[in-house]
Amino acid sequence: MSDPLALLKQRNSAPRLTDPAPGPAELDEIFQAALRAPDHAWLRPWRFLTIGGERRAAFGALLERCLVARNPEADEAARAKARNAPLRAPLVVVAVVTLSEHPKVPHVEQRLSAGCAVQGILLATHALGYAGIWRTGDAAFDRAVMDGLGLGANEEIVGFVYLGTREGDPKPLPELATSDFVSAW
Repeated sequence: MSDPLALLKQRNSAPRLTDPAPGPAELDEIFQAALRAPDHAWLRPWRFLTIGGERRAAFGALLERCLVARNPEADEAARAKARNAPLRAPLVVVAVVTLSEHPKVPHVEQRLSAGCAVQGILLATHALGYAGIWRTGDAAFDRAVMDGLGLGANEEIVGFVYLGTREGDPKPLPELATSDFVSAW
């Protein structure tokens, strides 16, 4: 897409994704965009794990184990949903915030920076003709999932970003009046 403002105004989430996912060169471009997120004091509080191919099934097994640990009464439908979640797209990117102590940059600002990096991923993915969706859910806040992914004690999951090719038409975007959200002070 050649018009940057149109790109920004037309991006929307794609809940149904299929092959292909962005390839290695495209992923490099996508992550380069993510690394331009606002970053007070240049802490670079984000990092990303990619989970593709057969590793998605292993990630699904981790999600199912952690679900059962959180909720031993989880029925088979809930277990299958957790197990199959990573299979909803050809590529899952786990966005991670690495929190550090800093006198001028509180943890909330570091988390916001990581969130901006995720928006960069979604925008760059859209610009390259692919689609994505940012998801969280209980698994994103489960320390056992974080540990299973090898996150440090000072790291948290910001979200699971599913990437691939949009299946079907984009959902219609509602017209929003900026006056409903912007006012002078």
